[in-house]
Amino acid sequence: MKSSHDIFIHESGLSRNPIEQEVAIYDAVSSGNMDDVISYCNKNKFTNTEGLGVLSDNEIRNMRYHFVIGTAMITRYCVGRGLEQDKAYSMSDYYIYKMDSVKTIEEINRIHSAMCLDFCETMISLKNRNVISRSIKETLEYISANIYRPILLSDLAEHVNLSESYLSKLFAKEMGVSIREYINLTKIEKARNLLCYSEYSFIDIANYLAFSSQSHFISIFKKYEGMTPKKYRDTHFHSTWSLSK
Repeated sequence: MKSSHDIFIHESGLSRNPIEQEVAIYDAVSSGNMDDVISYCNKNKFTNTEGLGVLSDNEIRNMRYHFVIGTAMITRYCVGRGLEQDKAYSMSDYYIYKMDSVKTIEEINRIHSAMCLDFCETMISLKNRNVISRSIKETLEYISANIYRPILLSDLAEHVNLSESYLSKLFAKEMGVSIREYINLTKIEKARNLLCYSEYSFIDIANYLAFSSQSHFISIFKKYEGMTPKKYRDTHFHSTWSLSK
């Protein structure tokens, strides 16, 4: 006796892609294969759901469902290859939240491309970090998990059980920048995303990223980006990732 889902598949005439084809993008992203990811995004493969199944009769809702599934799979693949869970799930939540607010397939596809590229770049950075010592890896994980609050050198040193002076020297040697510089760069990276894809005020972003004041946030942002947060938002708000970079 056929089950209801067997009848549904038979009557709809649907066929599934081979599993290898379905997971190709998950593997490319999680392995840091930027060329394949850019090729995938440029061909707008996500908008072609042929062979992926119909999850809703509503085209937009169907795309949303596939977006959530794809993002969840990429997240799990990346965690399986060493990405910190907190960072992975934070990225996943962010892109699903952004996708939920848009209205067109074109916008969903744009956010899907941004998500794939962001995860891929993160995995490339992770691979480059794998040559570092355990103490510095734990330091980076601590910074990632606590980037939304003030991070003191004393907290980091205590976390990895090293003296402040030794940790500072080791970090600079292995990462090529000071701890403070790395923390600022990480905060500015997150600020760029908030300026592009959210409508949070500058004071909200400054508070969220634990800058001491709005003026401090503006000063640090201008130092690294060469422009004020306002100018950056005016230029890049809701902009897409460059698929040719």
